[in-house]
Amino acid sequence: MEANMPQRWRELFFVSILLAALSAISEGAEQTGFPKPEKSHLEVAIAAWGSTNLPLVLAHEAGYFAKYGLKVSINQVSASASVQGVISGSIDIYQGGAAAIAANLAGADIIYVAAGVDRSSLILFGQKGLTTFESLRGKSIATTSPGAFGEIAVRMTARKHGMEVGKDLKLLYHRSTPEALATFLVGNADGLIITPPQTELAKKQGYPVIIDYYKDGLKIIGPGTAVTREFSQKYPNALKAYLMAQLDGVKRAIEDEEFAKKIDSKYTRISDPKILDENYQQGLRVWNKDMTVDPAAIRVVLEDSSDPKAKSADPKRFYDNSIIEAVNRDYASKLFPGIVK
Repeated sequence: MEANMPQRWRELFFVSILLAALSAISEGAEQTGFPKPEKSHLEVAIAAWGSTNLPLVLAHEAGYFAKYGLKVSINQVSASASVQGVISGSIDIYQGGAAAIAANLAGADIIYVAAGVDRSSLILFGQKGLTTFESLRGKSIATTSPGAFGEIAVRMTARKHGMEVGKDLKLLYHRSTPEALATFLVGNADGLIITPPQTELAKKQGYPVIIDYYKDGLKIIGPGTAVTREFSQKYPNALKAYLMAQLDGVKRAIEDEEFAKKIDSKYTRISDPKILDENYQQGLRVWNKDMTVDPAAIRVVLEDSSDPKAKSADPKRFYDNSIIEAVNRDYASKLFPGIVK
């Protein structure tokens, strides 16, 4: 049939096929009302696999990023290396915590554009026989990177007990939560402050919980979506697509417990059903459906930062909610009606 077409008709026929193919590529983004992402491949760094980042990983496994025209690579990178990567441009997004604030204070224009989690899941453990914070006086606590959640929480708690990090107790820094846990388990640290899933491993072995910061109501940003301000201005549609996919991941994680646990097991390499269940329940408590950044979750970091410039810094300097507010208005409000506006 095509062979009998006039030349002009054949040209129009092939053009129409090409346009249809191009339209299909961006169909996911267009059907949500958002323009096509300006950048289709995003490099994302997370400090650790676990329940707090589960919706993000689930979104990747379920194909939600591809739905919006994105190809996303997610890699575990230490907090300090992640922010350096964001500064250099080798990493587009750091899905993490307080290290982004520390980098901003040091002069890097890194901001949060969303907060997937802002309620702390940190737990402080002691070696057997150490059951109070006071019992850690003169001792060491294993944690992750300098300036990350663990350090901030310990500094805050020490201040409340009239103690000072570096004087009354020592922090032992590690690149990841598994490394911090390993130091503690072999007895080379008296205390341990980490997040799930390693918290469940410590609980399983009978180590006493000194402080459960979630039960204490600690609100601290992380993992939040941290980028350079320039990136957010240059690629707003890419970030909108990224956040919509992450919200799809939150919804799927909530509604499909079996799939969520399967993905959690794949990345954490944990097979114990009880630990996976504890991780999942922890996630349900902290996953945000409205990922707007709360300045109070930044202020707590500034108050207990070791940086002398932190206490006088305005929390507004560290975030921009304009992109997530657009996503909430046009997408999350439909995904979670009555909860997100």
